[in-house]
Amino acid sequence: MYAVAITRDFIAQHHLIGGDWGEENQDHSHHYKLELRVEGEKLDQHGFLVDITLLESQLDALVRRYAGHTLNELPEFGGLNPSIERFAFILCDVLAARLTIPVVRTITVTIWENDTAWASHRLITHRA
Repeated sequence: MYAVAITRDFIAQHHLIGGDWGEENQDHSHHYKLELRVEGEKLDQHGFLVDITLLESQLDALVRRYAGHTLNELPEFGGLNPSIERFAFILCDVLAARLTIPVVRTITVTIWENDTAWASHRLITHRA
């Protein structure tokens, strides 16, 4: 299995809802690190799994959507707790819809909210 991954950093805000998490219930910022990883069993005629510039453009567009915003105010979170698990799912779902590359078998998004805490979501595309 081949794998290609790229990362981006951005800052966004959120506050947790639905429980008593102390200061986490107040608006606060995270310096997120986002990794997009795609995997597949075959390379194209040029020896690539995927064109990295395509991954970069899609990831950059997604980062622009969230950077500097409060996640709770965005419709995709719609009253849901903006946990890093949910954030990873949302990001993976959007990228899977945008990256319709036939040889890509899995798409994984991992997002860190600090140096020690991360969550990921992996989607099997069934295209390859």
